[in-house]
Amino acid sequence: MSKQRVRAVDWFTLDDPPVLIGERGVETGSIFWPVGIATSANPTAPNEERAPHSLSRRGRLWSWTTNHYPPPEPYVSPDPFVPYTVCAVHLDAEGMTVLGQLASNADPSALHGGLEMELVVETLYEDDEHDVVVWKWAPLSTEQAS
Repeated sequence: MSKQRVRAVDWFTLDDPPVLIGERGVETGSIFWPVGIATSANPTAPNEERAPHSLSRRGRLWSWTTNHYPPPEPYVSPDPFVPYTVCAVHLDAEGMTVLGQLASNADPSALHGGLEMELVVETLYEDDEHDVVVWKWAPLSTEQAS
């Protein structure tokens, strides 16, 4: 029997291809992500109506860092801990930068500013019944990452 695939947080879809689930302000056009947490910084429209908005799936690598220590709970670290890279990817259409881990098959030493990245979904951890997944960023092609 296969495990049920579930999201660690409800901030992205399990569609093929996946997208980050955001909202757009009806009056201002402002983008809000993550939904339920992002608030308006616009004093003229603090409670404006919002409509669903799928964020761009691709962007440019703005910055990255490799963490060599396990983060605190509720993060679930593999045992033994394996360093992981976090990417800040700028989405031009939204004018915002979104953090996410680097995809597991990507080489952090091949990253460079401006590299085109694409949203993917990968397993964060598994239990007996579930495959718990998160969004990650992957270089758009292996040619660009080498």
